[in-house]
Amino acid sequence: MIDRQTVFEIHRLHHLGFKERKIARTLRISRPTVRRYLENPQPQKPRISRSSKLDPYQDRIQQLLEKDPEVKAPVVLQRLQQEGFDGKITILRDCLRRLRGGQRQPTPFIRFESKPGQQMQIDWGHFGVLAYAESMRKLYALAVIEGYSRAAYVEFTHSQNQACLHQALLNAFAYLGGSPQEVVVDNMLSAVTERHGPLIRFNDAFLDFLRIFHITPIACNVASPHEKGKIENFIKYLRQNFWPLRTFSDLCDVNGQVRQWLDTLANIRIHQTTGKPPLERLAEAVLRPLPDLLPDCRQTEQLKVYKDFAVRFDANVYTTPPWAIGKKVTLKANQSQVSIYYQEKKIAVHNRCWQRGMRIETPSHKEQVKKLKRKLWLDKDIAAFSSLGAEAVEYLEALARARQPIKKNVSKLLALKDAYGAVSVIYAIKKALIHNAIGADYIENILYQEMTPKRQHPPVHLKKEDLNQIRLTQPCLAEYDAHVIKRTKK
Repeated sequence: MIDRQTVFEIHRLHHLGFKERKIARTLRISRPTVRRYLENPQPQKPRISRSSKLDPYQDRIQQLLEKDPEVKAPVVLQRLQQEGFDGKITILRDCLRRLRGGQRQPTPFIRFESKPGQQMQIDWGHFGVLAYAESMRKLYALAVIEGYSRAAYVEFTHSQNQACLHQALLNAFAYLGGSPQEVVVDNMLSAVTERHGPLIRFNDAFLDFLRIFHITPIACNVASPHEKGKIENFIKYLRQNFWPLRTFSDLCDVNGQVRQWLDTLANIRIHQTTGKPPLERLAEAVLRPLPDLLPDCRQTEQLKVYKDFAVRFDANVYTTPPWAIGKKVTLKANQSQVSIYYQEKKIAVHNRCWQRGMRIETPSHKEQVKKLKRKLWLDKDIAAFSSLGAEAVEYLEALARARQPIKKNVSKLLALKDAYGAVSVIYAIKKALIHNAIGADYIENILYQEMTPKRQHPPVHLKKEDLNQIRLTQPCLAEYDAHVIKRTKK
């Protein structure tokens, strides 16, 4: 195509009466060109079909859009680069815009800057659920951003309770290298408990946590997200750049992936506002050093140890040593671990289980229970009762399965044996086993209804009380019978 000046000259000379041949000779162009521009001064530029670097990846782009129609260009670019794409993001943005049928109008916002190390902004984001077998746990992310540098920290949790907020903030301070002068929050209940216009009542536990670091809390006005625009934008960036097209196995995996994303992308990219990587600007921010003695931010509960030598916490059961049965213990839990204390001494540690309805058991605790049971069977009263025969042993095992107090029941059963005789007690035990009536009270009731106590002839009472408590085991006559039969055969 020729320039517009030449087109103008063609028409000017034509109006002066020049023939096509003379115009072509004067302007040094071909006669067909002169004729074409006289007929149409503004011809359409012919479209040239050119190949694009994205052509081999069109199917892959469609697949990614089917998974997440709102996925952003940087995320798609990361996936394509893993498959060999070496183009720039510009053509990818054009391609996505064309496939989506246009571009959304950006929402305006108010931006303000803070001094280095002066302010951090925090906020929660909800990211659906995470599956543990058949159990579903809600997934939240606490995002923290240092205002001057835009350096950020993210921690995913399954709760927004006070302990999770404090622990995530403490981890954020450690990750970013110190604490700020101010923390900007919205009206979350774990930070703000009451508000009447400009009058704000902060959560007492939140204030106690901030006091250690000498941090002043600042609460945004209701429905004013622009007052914490930096963290709002970062959570949007987190949703668009980190979250799409990822899969996770558990909470530890989510936090591992987001930490890698922070270290390798989010905190080293060139920030659009500052024009520098956040970590580079963070070095200029003068954050306060953390105190030597950091607070214990774990979730804490006072719990009772039940007969199954375990406590109930967060829809699961965690075991303790069996000697703690019936005692009050202190449970402290973070994202990965559950610790149990008795009088400030740690007695059990478990990996935290997020699947519901599980029993988390330490093998040593179960072995201790077995040792206690073996020791219990060596008790003189239990040995005397078990010598009554197989029915007595079976009844002892039934008492153990029913979690009945064995020694207490055996003491009462032996007293019944003294009153009614061994034969009557065994008869009552057989009947009780048939009806699954487990407990000395059932045996006593059967004997009371069907038997008559035998006349007692109490033994001589000795001065030494221990001698009065001696009980002899019932001899097994079957052993004597077997011995006699054996001698007869010889």
